[in-house]
Parts: sequence; structure tokens; C-alpha cells
Amino acid sequence: MKHLIILGDGMADWPVKELGGKTLLQYAETPHLDSLARMGRNGRLKTIPDGFHPGSEVANSSILGYDQHLVYEGRGPLEAASIGVHLDEGDLALRCNLVCMSGDILKNHSCGRLETIDADVLITSLQNALGNERVQFYTGVQYRHLLVIKGGDKRLHCTPPHDIPGCPYEPYLPQAAVPEAEETAQLLRDLIEKSQEILQMHPLNFARQSNRLDKANSIWPWGGGYKPQMTPLTTTFPQIHSGAVITAVDLIRGIGRYAGLRAIEVEGATGLYDTDYEGKAEAALMALQTDDFVYLHVEASDEAGHDGDVQLKLRTITDLDHRLIGPILEAIQEWTEPVCIAVLPDHPTPCELRTHTAEPVPFCIWYPGIEGDPVQTFDETACLQGVYGLLHGDEFIRLFMNNGV
Repeated sequence: MKHLIILGDGMADWPVKELGGKTLLQYAETPHLDSLARMGRNGRLKTIPDGFHPGSEVANSSILGYDQHLVYEGRGPLEAASIGVHLDEGDLALRCNLVCMSGDILKNHSCGRLETIDADVLITSLQNALGNERVQFYTGVQYRHLLVIKGGDKRLHCTPPHDIPGCPYEPYLPQAAVPEAEETAQLLRDLIEKSQEILQMHPLNFARQSNRLDKANSIWPWGGGYKPQMTPLTTTFPQIHSGAVITAVDLIRGIGRYAGLRAIEVEGATGLYDTDYEGKAEAALMALQTDDFVYLHVEASDEAGHDGDVQLKLRTITDLDHRLIGPILEAIQEWTEPVCIAVLPDHPTPCELRTHTAEPVPFCIWYPGIEGDPVQTFDETACLQGVYGLLHGDEFIRLFMNNGV
């Protein structure tokens, strides 16, 4: 049996007043998600272990069964793996957002719509001006980039920028968690200040301003760590001889590579609401022809949640259902080898809050012939009646790889 996880990043939410007190999953038209829930078995999964920040790096690697107490090193090293940057011992890799500052306010974590081709121009300017033998900037995707500090100390307090939209940024500048890390913290604060001087006056940002687009006028480093030690899934699960990850996000691609999965690029996959859902569905179906396991990640709902845009997030959920899940279900009906499918978010990203929370998420497991449970719709409340109850740690992936039994 083949295995496919469909991950709707940040898809879970809180009840929304303008939707009559329903969550977005309850309100959205999702016939295919509901069909999976009705035919399959359901439950909830605690993807964020106690004591960890509800980041996607924690949630997604937890879904794959990795113990965060053993492997967690932050987002930076995962981004490095994704874009092919080798880390030596002692290299501190940090996720480096290009963000929009408005005065002393962090306006948003992503500069609005920023294309990678434009971001590369800005990152190259930063590397030319600020890079040296110790400090290196690397271009990632859209607003998500990489900063590597040789000999950096990871014992820092760095706030994710998507946690503080609309807030004064100075109280959240990098701080040392121990005295020994103060030199690294001061270096990061200096880089942020110098980046603002460089980017604010960059011609590309003047052009963005003329087009009424948010400037990409500062960096924001966070999620720092060293190279993690992760056992490939092919070692943990004998059912997996080969596997693939499909995503537009460097972070998830990096997790996949450390997990031993080959990364599949999909032209038109953006990580936003306009991503190519059909292209991702086709790529997953093609991968399942040769691979035993596919991790199919869609970022769009998370970005809409960070923007606080209820209607856009509803659209992303509907698109995931109609344009990706529907075609996959239709195609595998003709297959002789069955496919076990799990669908879930990695964490909630409530539009009201505009950042991640750590509540357990709903999940569904289905394959042809599985005995269903009482759940009739896929949402945060209905899943409470699921036969699986509340799972922790690696219980979900082990259950899934055992075909839900």
C-alpha cells in the first residue's frame, strides 16, 4: 500500500463571528474532505510538544514522528538543507526574513507580495555590503532567506516576525539567553540596523513604493540552530523504500531532505493563494507511481491566516479541497494498488490572532476498505468524535504507516 499525507498548513482556526461562530473548516464547502472524514477514521493530533514554540518546523517534523527534544535546531538549518548550503560544525544558520518596517513598527513579515527574482537582488546587495568570512547571506524563496554566522551562539531569544505584525519591533530584537551569546545577539542587531540603511535606499524598494507595494526594507533573523541529526524515514519504517516531499517552502523541503525524501519542484507552486493546486496534485500522483510515501504540503492557508484575511483563507481551503484533494481521489480510484491518505493541518493559524497556536489539530486517515467512525465532516469540532482520540508524538505517523489500525 502507498502512503500520502496531504498537509494544509495553518488550515485549522478559531470560531469566527462573521461566519456565524463557525470555524473556516466548518464553513467552507469541502465535499472531498468531508467524504474522507465520513469514509475514514478521525482524531486529533498534538503537533506542538509542551515547551516548544508553535512553529511549522516543530509541527511538521513532529507529524513525521521526530522527537523535538532530540532533533530541534530551529528553522535555519532546515532552510540551509533545502537550498543546498553546507553547514560546518559551529555554523549558526538562521531563517532570514525580508520584512516591511513602517517607522518603528514591523508592518508585516513578508513585504506583501515579493517575488524571488526581486528578493535575490536585495539579498545579493546585503551580501556584497555586509557579507564576509563570518557572515553569509543566501537567497531562498520569496521573503524567506538564510543567514549563516560562523561560530555563532544559538542561545538566543529571537521572535518570529509573523508573531508581531503591527507591533513596535525594538522590544523584539535578538537578545542573548546566556551571557556568552551576547556577542552573537549584538552582531544580529547590528546586521538588522545596517540592512535597513541599505534596503531603505535600494532602487528596487523605490520602485515597489511607486507601485504601492510594501518595501522590503529590513531583515529579521530568527529560528537559529546548528545542523540537526535526523534518522531517515526509510530507516524507521520498512514500508518506505523511497519517498518524496512536494512543497513551495524551503523549510518543509529541508525537513524532507533530512528525513530522506527527495524534493519535487512544481512549476507554479508559490506558497501563496495562487499556487498551482492541480500541478501539485499531478506531481503527487506521479510520485506515487514510484515512491512508497509522499508528503504533499500546501502553504496557502497559513499565509492567509497570517494576513488575517478570512475570505482568502476560506478560498484556500476550498481550493485545496476542489483542486487538489478531489483530483487525487478521482485518479486513485482506477489504481490496482491502494493508497492510504491522511489529511491534516500542522497547526492552527487563526485569522483573529494572525499567528500560530498550539492547539491539537484534526486529522483523517482513509484507504479503501477501512472501517469508518461516527465523524461526518472534517473540522476541529467533528473530529472530537473520532475513534483515534488525541494522539501525541510519533503515535500518528506509526498509526498511519500501519494503515490506521
